[in-house]
Amino acid sequence: MSVNNLFTQDLKVINIGLKSFYNDLKSQDVTAIQVNWKPKAGGKKKMLDLLSKINKSN
Repeated sequence: MSVNNLFTQDLKVINIGLKSFYNDLKSQDVTAIQVNWKPKAGGKKKMLDLLSKINKSN
């Protein structure tokens, strides 16, 4: 399949991020799914360091 063929097909999206992006896609009848992903420990470095220490001891 050439790259140009991609532009003749319906758009299908997997959204990992802001749900507002997903909502905008759905409002335009784009086939989309929303993945509810968050970084470990909310991305807080101190908590990530503590989790890392726990994992190393197991």
